[in-house]
Amino acid sequence: MKIQNSTIEDIDEIFRLYKVATDYQKTKYIVQWPEFERNLIETETSENRQWKIIINNSIACIWATTFSDPLIWEERNSDPAVYIHRIATNPEFRGRNFVLEIVGWAKGYAKENNKKFIRLDTVGKNEKLIEHYKNAGFNFLGLSKLKNTNGLPQHYNNAIVSLFELPLNGGTR
Repeated sequence: MKIQNSTIEDIDEIFRLYKVATDYQKTKYIVQWPEFERNLIETETSENRQWKIIINNSIACIWATTFSDPLIWEERNSDPAVYIHRIATNPEFRGRNFVLEIVGWAKGYAKENNKKFIRLDTVGKNEKLIEHYKNAGFNFLGLSKLKNTNGLPQHYNNAIVSLFELPLNGGTR
């Protein structure tokens, strides 16, 4: 298993994994991802903010990162943090708890970039996902009603989000 940046050649597979994840979300009757804009994924890829786990030459899991997320994290956005978005697992590799692998990787990535927190969010109050992220080491910070969703994907419109944070050395709340 290895973690590396996604490439432009991976974009069709990234969209396939988003579609699979959205179809799975529909079966669980939870908030579903919209169809993301291709230029968003192309930009993330060109800026080395799209990531993948490779197992046996297959993409097993994908996610995106950023160092700023002001619309979701509002005043907390000034904290030095890495934000993780859109974790999607290839169904052929489901059940391997890639969130733990991502957390392990993110700790090193955050340290390299002088960040003190790893953060993520999910739309709605998905109890199973909240427990999953807590079991991966995140503190559940509660639910937050977003004030301004202009510029965010449509599933954030009028949404309540669950916020998660993992403080690293020097990061306190």
